[in-house]
Amino acid sequence: MKNALLKVLKNIEPDKEKSPLLHTVYDGFFTFAFTPNFTTKDGVHIRDGMDLKRQMVHVVLALQVLYLFGTYNIGHQHFVALGEYTGFLQGVHLKLIYGLIKIIPIFVVTHVVGLGIEFYYAYKKGHGIEEGFLVSGALIPLIMPPDIPLWILAVSVAFAVWIGKEAFGGTGMNILNIALLARVFVFFAYPTYISGDEVWIAGIEKAAEGGYFGQAYGAVYGFFDNIFASLGLATFGAGGSAVVDGYTGATPLAIASKEGWDAVTQTYTTGQMLWGTIPGSIGESSKPLIIVGALFLIITKIADWKIMVSMVFGAAVMALLLNAWGATEFMEVPWYYQFYMGSFLFAMAFMATDPVTASSTATGKWIYGFLIGFVGMIVRVLNPAYPEGWMLAILFMNVFAPLIDHYVLQANINRRAKRIKATMKSETPDAPAPATAPAQA
Repeated sequence: MKNALLKVLKNIEPDKEKSPLLHTVYDGFFTFAFTPNFTTKDGVHIRDGMDLKRQMVHVVLALQVLYLFGTYNIGHQHFVALGEYTGFLQGVHLKLIYGLIKIIPIFVVTHVVGLGIEFYYAYKKGHGIEEGFLVSGALIPLIMPPDIPLWILAVSVAFAVWIGKEAFGGTGMNILNIALLARVFVFFAYPTYISGDEVWIAGIEKAAEGGYFGQAYGAVYGFFDNIFASLGLATFGAGGSAVVDGYTGATPLAIASKEGWDAVTQTYTTGQMLWGTIPGSIGESSKPLIIVGALFLIITKIADWKIMVSMVFGAAVMALLLNAWGATEFMEVPWYYQFYMGSFLFAMAFMATDPVTASSTATGKWIYGFLIGFVGMIVRVLNPAYPEGWMLAILFMNVFAPLIDHYVLQANINRRAKRIKATMKSETPDAPAPATAPAQA
């Protein structure tokens, strides 16, 4: 079966000279489905079936549980805001379909724009499509609010791929994390869409004048209503016609930054924050599922555990120092509860461990991860305009990662040079003492 499919695909391969663009697109999909049909030449001592595409696919696989939970949580948060189906397992079909209707356009726009640029540059350069956007394209939807306008998303993805990646030479050459660059573009160019309170719950507009379902995607919801009604299930109609006036749905971080930890616990339980049944970016809320993904990356050796562990230590040390200072209510949040809020674990597992933009030396990884946690906690707690810090901390340390590696390597060189010098000195025989002239009578 495999050989038959391979033969069919080879028969429809476009001519590279006559149709370079079509051949570029074909090559991208062909090499995604099959491993390269050639091996390394003699003299290379490492031969491995894990090419770059398959390495990237492992990260995408680790994200699938977050996609499933994030999709459902979009619908759950929407209906909780409406006062409908407030139990997590109530209205499962409505919440899941609502989440899919919201997340699929985000996923499609991200990949159409990002892969479109990748295909164009591969065609212009005359080489195969680079694989780096497989991971970036999977990460970007998970770090965006569920109600992000699609045109803003398209502009942010184009900016990240063009300026952050292709301008530096493509996959493996970028100095900044592409997914985070897309998010930081939205944050600074369109801050009201990603830093306000009401953006975190899809379909809920502050001081809304009517139901959301009549304003957009009406035909889509109507189609599913007909199916659900025929099965005797609840439909979107009742929830969609509700009027919600002034609902903001602030995230735990937004509450903690203004009112402290006690105010957070009056709105959300620690269980909700741990399991992720709270407003927030699509894939950053469920801590246990993120840990499962992190363990998968560690076991498959795609991500380095040193960066993850050192980042936890860095954040904990800074949080303890802020607890000791205690000048504001946010500083007094117990250090261990800082890990319940926001996107720390997601940033730790999937952003800081990016092998292209992180430090590459063993010692450098410890330093790099620790400083991300340390600096990120400072930004989160001490910056009143932005109650989160991992995006900026990771991008900041991306810039310094080469410098960290430089000093680590230089220290190793100096240490070995001293050891060699000491060894050579110990192995050199002492020179005989010069003869003295006879004493004068």
